Amino acid sequence: LVAEKLAERDGVKVSRETLRKWMVEDGLWLSRSQRRVFHRPRLRRECYGELIQIDGSDHAWFEDRAPRCTLLVYIDDATSRLMQLYFTATESTFSYFEATRAYIERHGKPVAFYSDKASVFRSTSAGKTGSNITNFGRAMYELNIDTFCANSSQAKGRVERANLTLQDRLVKELRLRGINTMAEANAYALTFMAAHNARFAKPPKSEFNAHRPLRADEDLDLLMTWRETRRVTKSLTVQYDKVIYLLDDTSENRKLIHRYVDVWEYPDGRIEIRANESPLSYRQYDRLTEVDQGMIVDHKRLNSALQIAQA
Repeated sequence: LVAEKLAERDGVKVSRETLRKWMVEDGLWLSRSQRRVFHRPRLRRECYGELIQIDGSDHAWFEDRAPRCTLLVYIDDATSRLMQLYFTATESTFSYFEATRAYIERHGKPVAFYSDKASVFRSTSAGKTGSNITNFGRAMYELNIDTFCANSSQAKGRVERANLTLQDRLVKELRLRGINTMAEANAYALTFMAAHNARFAKPPKSEFNAHRPLRADEDLDLLMTWRETRRVTKSLTVQYDKVIYLLDDTSENRKLIHRYVDVWEYPDGRIEIRANESPLSYRQYDRLTEVDQGMIVDHKRLNSALQIAQA
């Protein structure tokens, strides 16, 4: 390119090899070996449950027997044990809530989760809000579980390699057993994990199990919810997710006019409007019909979004 531009703009014709030698002498040209980036290996954590790598793998898990879907994979860093496999339509906050809840109920709370920088784990609107905390991160914080985002796929290589193994072995196991639905696959996942771990898991350096039990005051039903703040209008209405909710006309609710309240959405679709941690009585007033033409779809959910659009 430089040789082309010298000839085009300055009328200077120099061969590429001569130009390359000049650039090498001036430190402007690096060979392939010099440009190669090396990632230093990271040692395994010592304790079982100290760090859990998590990731979602969008793949044709049922081949041509069913549409593509996503498998959420949880793997222990110290032992390479598969801790949780969960088939879901798409990689979303609620799907991670469901998978993480099943993980905690089975194993207890790990010390930390290690993920990529998908929108579930890192806010895409941090520049506007000043915070990169997501609903998943908030829930884990309240459960005293640390969350870390890797800067590269190599940093969480254990779960990345597990995805490749599963895309080979698990796909064939599902085919051999005639499993064609996510519900059947989730039921079979425990059997597959037990056989896989018996063959491939490694012993940890320390015998200490870092998992912790839930405390009595940690209610997963309340913690694993999607939460947003909304402003109450002078008509006592609150708009959330293209639906207008009308608060009951009471003296207490009138005090909330032009103030912000919290809207909690549960995995089962229930909506709760709260002020000062107390639920408010309301009724659905209207559902907006317009479609947001500027909606941004995360690249990991693009395949699912396209399937919905096609349908």
